[in-house]
Amino acid sequence: MGNRRRAAGRGRTRPAVLGGLIAVAVGGAAFGAYSLFGGGAAADDRTATTAKHQAIKTGPLSAAEVRTTAAGFLTAWGAGKTADAAALTDDPSAAKTALTGFGKDARITLQTLTPGKRSGDSVPFTVKGTVTYKGKSKPLSYASEVTVVRRTEDGVPLVGWQPSVMHPDLKDGDKLVTGEAGTPPVKALDRDGGELTTAAYPSLGTVLDGLREKYGKKAGGTAGIELRVVRKAAAKGEDKESDKTLVTLSKGTPGTVKTTLDPGLQAEAEKQVAKKSRASVTLIRPSTGEILAVANSSHGFNTAFQGSLAPGSTMKIVTSSLLIDKGLASADKQHPCPKYVTYGGWKFQNDDKFEIENGTFKASFARSCNTAFISQAKKLDDDDLTQQAQQVFGLGMDNWAIGVPSFDGSVPVQSAAQMAASLIGQGGVRMNPLNMASVVATAKTGTFHQPYLVSPEVDNRTLAKASRSLSSSTQSQLRELLQYTAAAGTAAEAMSGLGPDYGAKTGSAEVDNQKEPNGWFTAWKGDLAGAGVVVAGGHGGDSAGPIVAALLRAGS
Repeated sequence: MGNRRRAAGRGRTRPAVLGGLIAVAVGGAAFGAYSLFGGGAAADDRTATTAKHQAIKTGPLSAAEVRTTAAGFLTAWGAGKTADAAALTDDPSAAKTALTGFGKDARITLQTLTPGKRSGDSVPFTVKGTVTYKGKSKPLSYASEVTVVRRTEDGVPLVGWQPSVMHPDLKDGDKLVTGEAGTPPVKALDRDGGELTTAAYPSLGTVLDGLREKYGKKAGGTAGIELRVVRKAAAKGEDKESDKTLVTLSKGTPGTVKTTLDPGLQAEAEKQVAKKSRASVTLIRPSTGEILAVANSSHGFNTAFQGSLAPGSTMKIVTSSLLIDKGLASADKQHPCPKYVTYGGWKFQNDDKFEIENGTFKASFARSCNTAFISQAKKLDDDDLTQQAQQVFGLGMDNWAIGVPSFDGSVPVQSAAQMAASLIGQGGVRMNPLNMASVVATAKTGTFHQPYLVSPEVDNRTLAKASRSLSSSTQSQLRELLQYTAAAGTAAEAMSGLGPDYGAKTGSAEVDNQKEPNGWFTAWKGDLAGAGVVVAGGHGGDSAGPIVAALLRAGS
């Protein structure tokens, strides 16, 4: 477009103008683009000589400038003139590298590029082509768009380059590649040997992706041939985003990976979370750490394993163990639960500003009295809760190895009001249902067993361990607190009929700019322990409680 005069001088064939449109052959097919005439970024305007005599154009782009610039870029790209197309962008180097890789690495042969109706400074377009690799071919079709910007130094309109111009799934640092898939597919099995599929268990999409990433090469499968988005390498301390398959030219042979999931409990978990718009739940076996079920009502992100949310009052299980260890609380001894407590400049209160006069610590725990815990903050060091979480409950050390990506919680060292807020699961404390299921399991057994989805014997990985167990006295009192809460406290309605070998804790976590708090619930029944969260669910006993209790009943 912009080099029409110069191109003609080198003997290039100019496209034929038909009825105000350009028709350009692209791989044997016709490409329709907008007219190169009618003002805007005409070729003569882009020569260095003329530019010196013209004022720099500013202000909004005209419709003609947008259409003409987009047409020039698409025409050049479609004709295989990647250098010319790249020159019509605001980042020629990056655009040339990407567009060259479109044919060289992605092995895509273009057939048509068809522009759509302009919308402001953007022009949508559709791509049709063929992906070919070692004699195997598949058609490719998708939609994208270009956005035109004005170059600051001279006002020339150019395509604003970003990887998504070439394909909408591309981000900075990503590449399109066709070839043998980096990871062979896997056939994931439940504990009974049945196949796990997203058709049967919609929540497992992210889990199955994670299993393929980790075990595809170890499980004995062979890779297929795919066009895929290869994601950029992750920064230190971050998980790499999973690659995405766009076209499968040939399927690989899957390897087999056996998980600890129970098919009946997994089906029940799926059923329960489907009742809420944003719910997540996990069920584990306290004596071993085996994960028996995991489900999320939102399937795009595995909140149950990777979520990072304030756990609210369910964190009082960890805090209670700390207070008992330090002699600051005892299940059957009197413990203050006033309406208000001020610490670090913050005034804390209980739900509905209740108070318990001359009550025991067990009564405060069962009713989830915030001030009973905040009142002890002045007797604690800033790092006491962090150490208790790490040393006893195995949390916050970034060393869980469950078989797929997970987050093992965070209990940072804080001071003043934030430290006090951490005691009731607010402040900087962050957890997910897997973490809180593990917390109640540790309270039940006295010893942390890292949860896992795939047996460590499969790949000889080392499971995380805690440096110490609960003392027999602390464990006994902690179980008493949880059992009383399940029988007569805030968890009683949800846990009705599940006793006597049971225990539970409810939680509500306030979130900025969210009308209702997140509802949490964690509980054990026999050798089952579960936890769930309902985002903006309100009281945990009413929202997450029925979900967790239903799983405990199903497994009993």
